[in-house]
Amino acid sequence: MIAVRLRVLRAIIFVVPLRWSRALPAAGIAGLAAYDVAQRRHALLRNFPVVGHLRYLLEAIGPELRQYIVSSNEEERPFSRNQRRWIYASSKLENNYFGFGTDRDTEYLDGYPIIKQRTFAGAVPNGVHSTDAVIPSAKVLGGPRGRARAFRPASVVNISGMSFGALSGNAIGALNHGAALADCLHNTGEGGLSPYHRRGGDLILQIGTGYFGCRDDDGNFDLAKLCDVVSSGPVRAIEVKLSQGAKPGLGGLLPGAKVTPEISEIRGIPVGQDCASPSRHTAFHDVDSMLDWVERVADATGLPVGVKSAVGNLTFWQELVAAMGNGDRGVDFVTVDGGEGGTGAAPLIFSEAVSLPFRIGFARVYALFAAAGIAERVTFIGSGKLGLPDNAIVAFALGCDMVNIAREAMMSIGCIQAQKCHTDKCPTGIATQNQWLTHGLDPESKASRAANYIMTLRRDLLKVSEACGVAHPGLITPDDLEIMHGQAFAMPLAEVFGYQPGWGTPSEADRAAITELMGGPAHLP
Repeated sequence: MIAVRLRVLRAIIFVVPLRWSRALPAAGIAGLAAYDVAQRRHALLRNFPVVGHLRYLLEAIGPELRQYIVSSNEEERPFSRNQRRWIYASSKLENNYFGFGTDRDTEYLDGYPIIKQRTFAGAVPNGVHSTDAVIPSAKVLGGPRGRARAFRPASVVNISGMSFGALSGNAIGALNHGAALADCLHNTGEGGLSPYHRRGGDLILQIGTGYFGCRDDDGNFDLAKLCDVVSSGPVRAIEVKLSQGAKPGLGGLLPGAKVTPEISEIRGIPVGQDCASPSRHTAFHDVDSMLDWVERVADATGLPVGVKSAVGNLTFWQELVAAMGNGDRGVDFVTVDGGEGGTGAAPLIFSEAVSLPFRIGFARVYALFAAAGIAERVTFIGSGKLGLPDNAIVAFALGCDMVNIAREAMMSIGCIQAQKCHTDKCPTGIATQNQWLTHGLDPESKASRAANYIMTLRRDLLKVSEACGVAHPGLITPDDLEIMHGQAFAMPLAEVFGYQPGWGTPSEADRAAITELMGGPAHLP
């Protein structure tokens, strides 16, 4: 009997703890997995429970690892670790400051912008330390041409065109609701107006070469259908996409696997079949016919109408400026996309070597309008990595009235730059139609992240405006920046791009409007 009791005691002391030592970790892992699947803050963890934590661990110790093993904070592309860290922290309202100086070798970087602060200034922006700060556009969109539904955009930072189809419904819904929270505009992209674009944000409806959402059975543009789409949602303007930075001059392709019944209905295309967008429009064939078409669309809808294009051969732009010279016809806004931009999948040659980078391309287009004396008739919008404060400031100094953000907005809702956009296997559920992956992205929590990021970017733009002694980023001029060329030489932005005196600055009327909107005197350079 004693021997039996001793065996039982040994089992209790040794065997039971051994079993518990195996069971407890398994139970803990199961509990963590259940928590990850149930939580809504992190799409990556919902899609990859437990193992997804490894990514956050590596991110936390990344600077230490890279210091000895991998790369610096500035080497990763297309967005560096520091740039992504700033976006992530801003979207979460965490500390987005950096300590111990810059990682960049600024003395040796060609093309590096330097912003020249002023010691004394006549203007200090209001709300410079608050993410609630609002920075309206200096220009009334559609005002110069007297459009019936002209308006002043409430934000100089807006969300660029990314279609439902390229992005998931949850991602589009998060961005649109985020736009509503941040009081900015959301561009639909060329895929039509989906239910996910109706989460409260005001819209710019983009029309591409496929005329999705406003096409007849043969794929031709249908004005009546366009009017129906416009009246069905909060559409404030129409953007005609001529080309984009990801693949300028090349038609897009949505693989048949992504053409779900829902996308089929929205776009007006067959289910499960590859959807190819032509490289050129069929509703017009040159600048003259395009302007006739633009005026017809504007008259039918009452909305401001503009064009979006990357910049290559300047003949189109020269002809557009010449045709707008007498004031009879014209576009209300011009969106210039940089060749370095693009959320869409593209052949490598197009990503790397077709169309001009934003700064060069925009400067050439703006110079044509300015030299013709009609720059004030047009609202200029820039896109192409302009969701970073330094790039945005350069854009405003060159003459942009607003900037559009795309990949940075994707990062604000969880994109980790996995570069899987073209595979339909985006791990965070953003650039995919895979239901298992998209379920991990919670639109409500991510909407707040998108809004936080946009509002933080606007706040930082106001901080830089304060440093430059002006009340609004639109009042920053080409003379307020210099571009570094090596260790010992820097050139004013105006000289780099051949700007004449007065180019890149608002008109007197627009300055007065900015002064009133921002509640203080505007600095006059």
